[in-house]
Amino acid sequence: MGKGSNVQKAQQARERNQKKVGKTEEERKASAAKAKLDASAYMCKICRQTFMVNAKASLLYLHVTAKHEGTAPEACFDSLVGFDPNDPDGEKAAAAAKAGGGAAKPKKTTKKNDDLDALLSAGLKKK
Repeated sequence: MGKGSNVQKAQQARERNQKKVGKTEEERKASAAKAKLDASAYMCKICRQTFMVNAKASLLYLHVTAKHEGTAPEACFDSLVGFDPNDPDGEKAAAAAKAGGGAAKPKKTTKKNDDLDALLSAGLKKK
């Protein structure tokens, strides 16, 4: 037996060639534009240094304290408004919100059936 009809072989060849060709000019431009936006997601207003889109607030604050000592963090980055340097990841604020969020929900308890024979016999009924 062969490996498929000529139509299938031609289609597979087209797919292989399409992979080799790569991206079109439009796709390249869109990709470059997205990379440029991501790379300069955060920009320091004072020294114009850029930070990636995944930079955390703690890293931005570290930049402010290292490069621009005595400057308010908000003067460099708008996203640092309300940033607490003592709680850089926001864990304390989240814990406080959770603790003060109201009454705690009771845990769901599952019924424990002590009669194991009844369970087994229920599953082993003969018809």
